[in-house]
Amino acid sequence: LLMRWRRRRGLWKKVEEAQRRQERSLVQMETAVHRFREQHPSVNMVSILSLPLPELSKKLRDGSLPLEHVFYAYVGKALQIAIETNCITEYLQESETHVRKAKLTEKLGLLYGVPVSIKDSIDCEGHDSTLGFIKNLNKPAAEDSVVVQVLRRQGAIPFVKTNVPQSLISYDCKNLIFGQTFNPLLYTRSPGGSSGGEGALVGGGGSILGFGTDVGGSLRFPAAFCGICALKPTGNRLSKKGIIAGVPGQKAVVAAVGPMAKDVESLALCMRALLCEDMFNLDSMVPPLPFNEEVYASTQPLRIGYYETDFFTMPSPAMRRAVRETKQMLEDAGHTLVPFELTNVDYMLFNFCVRGMFADGGASFLKKFKGELEKSSMGLFFWLAKSPSWLKTLLSWIAKPFMPRFSAIVRSMRANTVDEVWSLHYEIEEFCHQFIAQWKKLNLDVMLCPMLGPALGIGYPGKLSVAVSYTMLYNVLDFPVGVVPVTVVTKGDEEELKGYKGYFQDWWDRTLAKAFRGSGGLPVAVQCVALPWQEELCLRFMKEVEAL
Repeated sequence: LLMRWRRRRGLWKKVEEAQRRQERSLVQMETAVHRFREQHPSVNMVSILSLPLPELSKKLRDGSLPLEHVFYAYVGKALQIAIETNCITEYLQESETHVRKAKLTEKLGLLYGVPVSIKDSIDCEGHDSTLGFIKNLNKPAAEDSVVVQVLRRQGAIPFVKTNVPQSLISYDCKNLIFGQTFNPLLYTRSPGGSSGGEGALVGGGGSILGFGTDVGGSLRFPAAFCGICALKPTGNRLSKKGIIAGVPGQKAVVAAVGPMAKDVESLALCMRALLCEDMFNLDSMVPPLPFNEEVYASTQPLRIGYYETDFFTMPSPAMRRAVRETKQMLEDAGHTLVPFELTNVDYMLFNFCVRGMFADGGASFLKKFKGELEKSSMGLFFWLAKSPSWLKTLLSWIAKPFMPRFSAIVRSMRANTVDEVWSLHYEIEEFCHQFIAQWKKLNLDVMLCPMLGPALGIGYPGKLSVAVSYTMLYNVLDFPVGVVPVTVVTKGDEEELKGYKGYFQDWWDRTLAKAFRGSGGLPVAVQCVALPWQEELCLRFMKEVEAL
């Protein structure tokens, strides 16, 4: 007992030290901004913060806006948002030196002088990538991840790292070390996750361009919940070298790294900058496909598939209305819209996603929590991963008649043999081919889909892991997807929500109905999907939706 008490005390000391380091970061930011304001009292920070990224980068490159003015304007705003939402885990103080050095550069990259924020799990040299685990504290990365290296070569200045949920396998944003991050639009709401710190910071205006990862919606949930845009590219379009995964090594559900910003043009500029020779040289596993300007700039009418529901997670009235209104506007603008029917989403979610990510019965996921003080907000998965196979089989059988979804999750969490994993991967390949065949049969260019929203209350995402059905489908398929906010929750939506029952009318459906309530005025987004490797077409479609 004494040994255990000593171990726990040692862990708490590490947590307290990390929290002090986080506080010191904010003090360093405050000092830096205060010093700059004293030296340059006439700088109009507000006008700098109001510039969209394409305009800002143009002014930085032609020299009409000094680098320091932009940098300290964003450090000041980021500090304010961090105090309000607790989204920043660390200030990269060396960024101040990088600003000074950048002024002497001859070659100006596309993102010259642009301050960017980086998700905790993306390696930055000399800084921890904790994933909310105590065991990862005080283990600074030896070098920058490829994405960060390319950003630096394009002139961008990474200046903060942002918060994530413990283990990344969650769409909330809380861990024992840095605590809960709040939604900048309404503090009682979750900012989404796992790139929740990025969502809150970009959504609050404290960063003009942020980078996160997505294995089930981790870029798209924060973007939708915080009212901004995000792009989840095809898994291998941007390098994942130097980025820590939630479940390393699993191949069933494809992760991706991507940008978050206030508008689509900013995302396009970012992709233009990243898809360069440096990216392909630093990671030869990334296909050398430069940004296709012709596709992005095209004005040809599109043939667009759409659906209002996946018949698994009943959309909130606002989600359904968002798709309907966007569909109508696209039709009025001369595009062709074709209904697309989704089938077997429940099978996809349980068999491909849950079983694919926890094919070892959750053993490797459990191992991550060994020796941690808190066992994450993943209560159900954690408990199931610990249960013996015979208990899972029995539970699944007992629950099947009256809790079919719970029964399916329990069944999906059993350990698989190698043969079964290979069969599963083959089945996923077949599923992708069938989906593409259905897409091609309708002769579609892109697809319009619902996105879960509005933002759920804090604590709700942990109870509603089943609600990832709209996003996770496209990680299984490995299609590029973007999120664009299109409307806000109205009084009519709130009224209609009173009749929300859900498709299964189980505990999860009742909880989701509660989570949606009282959301008047919060943003609701849609997803814009394209076929693999067609990020430019996806962005072009997003731009169209945003403009309408």
